Amino acid sequence: MIEPKEFYRKLDSLLSKINLAKSGADFLFTIVNELGKTFGNDLHIGGGRIYEKNSDEYVLISPLSNSEKLDIETNLDINSILVQSVLNYKTYIFDHAGFGLKVDYKKEYAIPAAITVHNQDHDWILIFELRNGWVREEIEFCLNAVRTVLNYRLLSESIKSEFEQSYLIQKSLLPTSSPQISGYQLAGNSRQAELVGGDIFDYYSYDNKHFGFCIGDASGHGIPAALLARDAIIGLRMGLGNNMEMVHTLKKLNRIIFQSVFSTRFISLFYAELELNGNLAYINAGHPLPILVHNDEVAELESTGLVFGALPEIDLRRSFAKILPDSVLVLFTDGIVERQNNNGEDFGSERLKEVIVKHKYLDAKEILDSIFQAADGFGNKKKWKDDATALVIKRIE
Repeated sequence: MIEPKEFYRKLDSLLSKINLAKSGADFLFTIVNELGKTFGNDLHIGGGRIYEKNSDEYVLISPLSNSEKLDIETNLDINSILVQSVLNYKTYIFDHAGFGLKVDYKKEYAIPAAITVHNQDHDWILIFELRNGWVREEIEFCLNAVRTVLNYRLLSESIKSEFEQSYLIQKSLLPTSSPQISGYQLAGNSRQAELVGGDIFDYYSYDNKHFGFCIGDASGHGIPAALLARDAIIGLRMGLGNNMEMVHTLKKLNRIIFQSVFSTRFISLFYAELELNGNLAYINAGHPLPILVHNDEVAELESTGLVFGALPEIDLRRSFAKILPDSVLVLFTDGIVERQNNNGEDFGSERLKEVIVKHKYLDAKEILDSIFQAADGFGNKKKWKDDATALVIKRIE
């Protein structure tokens, strides 16, 4: 038997390697080899091989070495004693007769020990050789620990991959660049508090006389908020267009969101259509009031309805504003104005107005950058606790 303190030291080292090993196609092969290197002599264990589930059988996917003593078939039927024993017990030592394996007993004594590991998409069985001198308590302790940590790592990798895919999907829905509109500069940016978030903004090109834009903020964070944000973006893109009445379209979108089964189903939304002559028609469904700056005048665009998802039917009305030459219109989400400093103070709309007024002579992208820099600095550059989005529209001469 291995001395207990040495056993635990080596096991801890092996488990750390499982957590830190590079992900990829060779991950399991690397861990199987590490187990043999770490405990081959002390626990009399080695000859690790990997079988992957494929339909109704497990297929050998690791190469055999010349030193392996067991003569086990490369394809294992899922109903075989070996497979069913491992699936039932998770860790199993085949130290009795009649376990149904094709073993060459003329070779040096060896018996199989197996564990099952899996992620959300794949299942594997790992089979090792136990040679003369093995101790059941040590083998079971070691293999159970390896199986537990491996399963956690594989599941974590799978979940991480799904989050990354969700991030890429959401990122693909947000504009990667601003449209070129005669007489206007547009710039937008969104920062998520988590890998995915509930803030949206978008642009809509209709004809050479007018265009549209929107900003929204789904309640909550993470995937539920991101799913609702995705539905809002797609719903607006499908419902809006030439000769489409904005009130009717947005009321229909509200009904869809109200029926959502997600844990978060409220979203504030500001949608506007702007003619090149500066006439602006908009609906503000419970969103923070956009700020309009012209010279030294600062105005806010009023709310015209409730947030989406609160009720199956809501009253929405259009409102109007005029975007004069050299005016700056800034749309934003709560994450900007609710950014807090060390004293718990909010950045607030008044500070945001000061930033806009101070930088109104810059172009739209520079104004946008100034807003994020000011809010970020106010929060001492700490991690953002809420999704933060801003959209700047500047009319130029």
